[in-house]
Order: sequence, then structure tokens, then C-alpha cells
Amino acid sequence: MSGYLTGVLVVLAFNVMAAYAVYLPLAAGQLNLGIAGFMAIGAYGSAFLTNEYAWPMWAAVPAGALAAGLTGFLIGLPVLRTHGIYFAMATFALGQVISALFLNLEVVGGAAGYPVTDYAGPNVVFAAAAGVVLLMLYISRTRFALELTAVKSDPTVADLLGVPVRGMKVAAFALGAMVAGFGGALYAHHYNFVEAQHFNVLLSVFTVLYVLFGGTQTVWGPLVGAAFFTLVPELLRASDQWRYAVFAVFIIVFMAIRPQGLVTAALFRLFRRRAPEASS
Repeated sequence: MSGYLTGVLVVLAFNVMAAYAVYLPLAAGQLNLGIAGFMAIGAYGSAFLTNEYAWPMWAAVPAGALAAGLTGFLIGLPVLRTHGIYFAMATFALGQVISALFLNLEVVGGAAGYPVTDYAGPNVVFAAAAGVVLLMLYISRTRFALELTAVKSDPTVADLLGVPVRGMKVAAFALGAMVAGFGGALYAHHYNFVEAQHFNVLLSVFTVLYVLFGGTQTVWGPLVGAAFFTLVPELLRASDQWRYAVFAVFIIVFMAIRPQGLVTAALFRLFRRRAPEASS
């Protein structure tokens, strides 16, 4: 595999992990626009443990993910009292605050960035992304996923049926933050450098676009959306300066025609019905 292809696939792996971090709270009807902030917590937390306390990478990465998840839990308790656009604005501000904090924190390099000692190779990143996908597939088959769907569809009815609505929202938000922190920690160890400027609002917005474009109705939507946004611009490289304009126009037209996303529940059921017919 060439170095260029490996680099593209590594970017895809990170985008997939970030997309599922957004997907989890979105499955409960909460749009998290601060996902980059939780990635920064995982990245800096893991890097700090590796650099300053000589933690092995296999321990520092989960610790960074847990730090992001705990932050998501503690912040989620008050923030999830808001709804809709107010929740999105609150998480947007949260992401900005976290990024600004690390940007001015001299113990981790401040604006100059923070070198990281241990290195995570491409195969480690690929395995981690595959593990996140498998985890999401497992979660999608559990009662937890059904309750998230109920909370998103009608929280009042879900509450009457005995579903702990607030608890489910906090759990989805914290779990999404943990996945984001996991991806951020691996990002730090793969590129051996962390800078707060990378974890900006554009990273959060693009990640949300992956999920909305791929579709939120099935667990496959974020994977498809992340793959599309990562690979298609590379395939359009031949058009040089026009590739981003062509790509942007396509996205606008597609979302206007199909706002539910690329992978819908009806489309997924259709494929599942046709698979046994094709094999018989």
C-alpha cells in the first residue's frame, strides 16, 4: 500500500470515529457541535500522560477517552436541560472554550503545540476504527438503542413507558464524548503532535455533516457519510481548483432532494430483503 493511500485511509479512520461520536447523541435527538473539544481532551490528556508520566500508549489512550467521557457526563448534566438550537449553541460554545483552554495552557505547549513521544502506526488506527464500528453495531442491537430511538421520537411517550429520558440523553452524550476522546488520543499518538488549532469549530461542523449526509436512521449512515466526505474529494483531484466547488454543489443539491441522508431505514431494509433472494 502506497504512503498516499495509507494516509487517506488513516484520515478516513479518524473521520469514522468522529462521526460515530456525533451519531450517539444525535440518536437521542441532541446535536453536539462541540465534538472537537472532546477530541482535544482525549488528545492532550493521553499525550500528557505519555510525555510527563511515561504511561504506555495502551494505557494513556483509554485514559484520555475516559477523561473526555467523564467531562461529557459532568457537562451533560446541566447542558442537557436545554433543547434544540439552544443545546447546539451550548455545545458549540463548549467546544470553543475547551479549544481556547488548551491554546493558552503552557504546560501542554500552548499555541506552539505539544509533541508526543509514543507512536501509533496506521494498523493501530485502522484496528481502533474497526473496533468503534463493531461497538456501534453491537449497541444498535441492544435495548439501549431502542430506548434512544424512543427518546428521539417522542420523549414524553418514552417517559410514560418508563424510559429514563434524561439519563439516556446524558449516557448518549457521555458515550459520544468518550468515542471522540478515543479518536483524539489516537490522533495525537499517530501524528506525534497536538495543536489546539486543529480542534476548531470547522472540525465539529464537518463531522456533523458526515452524519447528516450519511443518514441518522441506521448505524451505517455515519460510516458511509465519513467515507464519502473523505474519499470523493480525493477522487476529484483531477479537476484541481474546481473539485471543492463541484463537491459543494453536489452536497447542497443532494441534501435538498434527500434531507434524510444517503442511508435510510427503508433502503437498509430493502438491501436486507434482496440479500437472501440473491443468494438463493
